[in-house]
Amino acid sequence: MIAGSAGILPASWFRYQAIVSDLAENKWAVLSDRGCEATELTHEEARRLLHRLAGEGCHGLCIVTNEAAKRMSETGIKQISRINI
Repeated sequence: MIAGSAGILPASWFRYQAIVSDLAENKWAVLSDRGCEATELTHEEARRLLHRLAGEGCHGLCIVTNEAAKRMSETGIKQISRINI
């Protein structure tokens, strides 16, 4: 338990806040079997793009951090021009 302005809060609450903050940051990318579809997205934007691409029949979709997408591009994953979200 940690004392705060809202009284005593469990430590897990602070971990939850950190996770939510990460999801709201533009630190996510969408990859497909074609390459990197988009970068610098919030997790919600990435999720919406992933579902849209899946509906269009795109395969091999996943959400990764921008850092992971950059490392993959250095090892041969091609960058696709940014898709309008």
